[in-house]
Amino acid sequence: METPGKADPAGMLKLHLISLGCPKNLVDSEWILGELVGSGVELVGEPRQADVILINTCGFIGDAKKESVETILEAVQLKKMGYCQQVLVTGCLVERYREELLAEIPEIDRVWGARNTEQIPHEIAGFLHLPGQAKAGLRRFLTTRSGYAYLKIAEGCDNLCSFCAIPAIRGRHVSRPPQEILREAAGLAQQGVKELIVISQDTTYYGRDLADGWNLPRLLRELEKISGIEWIRVLYLYPERITEELLDVMANSEKICPYLDIPIQHISDRILRSMRRGSRRATVERLIERIRAKIPEAAIRTTMIVGYPGETDAEFEELLDFVEQAQFDRLGAFRFSPEEGTPAAELPDQVPEPVKEQRFEALMALQQEIALRKNQRLVGRKLTVIVDGEDGTPGLVRARTRWDAPEIDQKVVVPAGAAPGELLEVRITGALHYELKGEIVRA
Repeated sequence: METPGKADPAGMLKLHLISLGCPKNLVDSEWILGELVGSGVELVGEPRQADVILINTCGFIGDAKKESVETILEAVQLKKMGYCQQVLVTGCLVERYREELLAEIPEIDRVWGARNTEQIPHEIAGFLHLPGQAKAGLRRFLTTRSGYAYLKIAEGCDNLCSFCAIPAIRGRHVSRPPQEILREAAGLAQQGVKELIVISQDTTYYGRDLADGWNLPRLLRELEKISGIEWIRVLYLYPERITEELLDVMANSEKICPYLDIPIQHISDRILRSMRRGSRRATVERLIERIRAKIPEAAIRTTMIVGYPGETDAEFEELLDFVEQAQFDRLGAFRFSPEEGTPAAELPDQVPEPVKEQRFEALMALQQEIALRKNQRLVGRKLTVIVDGEDGTPGLVRARTRWDAPEIDQKVVVPAGAAPGELLEVRITGALHYELKGEIVRA
């Protein structure tokens, strides 16, 4: 074990953190930062200014793994050039490929996986010889700084989808204790957070391993009571576990955004069976009908996978026809990635990459048309938006409606003058495929 990075003359160890992958990874990074900053570490914005570079990796699909490895190699190169003393690596890539990483990139000083996330911040602080004054899971250093924060309510996943490596990486589903979640949410509100974004790998699974009747609807009702929180958004709702109780809670809430993020993945019954998904086309169609009947203004977001092994032209056309029929408000797509150790990676009839690309482009072109039509209908309407920050254009700021999650959905561009986290009334004046333009409505 090498000695920790050299602190500056004032005694502060300088650390640069790079967090890759999903919002769940970002929460882990914020817990780590809370521990380290609470123990006297100074965060720096540039890796060349750091004594220690810490990388929280993603190992979900091929592109994410490639990005993680490239980021590690860049940090190692800076270490060789003398800009930092240590490169530390944590996260999903380590959990999957710990021995390979250490063998192929021996310049890495220490690695931690993606499990026992409450202990990892303590272990990193101990490795750096810091006093460890903060308590993991209760103190977070927010990096979003835009009025919203993610609230992770569980670890792991019990779904065994044929294409997904997450259960192997993160382990079985474990719900966080509700009182711990509520304390953290109250603390986020005290820090000025206006929008809570509730996440886990399968948010609808929350509470199945807990006693006393805790489930997602009950947790949401308790989160609604927290003063200072204006919006609550829920991500990753598995279709087969969206209950009438959950829809009732969302329909009757003034705080819970009418936004349902439902990963459907495909609509061909044959492919859904091969994917080991719990839903079939008929149940998905009934679910969409139930949602729109109970919450007429709900935005439904979904994800689809194109190029799954054996996907025929006819099955892809079925998917396109379904997307045209369903008129999803938001849709993202992935090209199938054969992940080591997953059943789908071993299936015959793997779809060629050029075919995957063609199907991806066709699906997204269709969704682009749907998105534009839906946005054009909003022109002239008054909407409440939450401000995220500067848009990159002088005189403008970036905001979002209740129907849009940060980073993955569209934005509303409005004149500057409002702070991050502020709620504004705006009138929509223009519409593009994935962007709205608005003017502030003065009282």
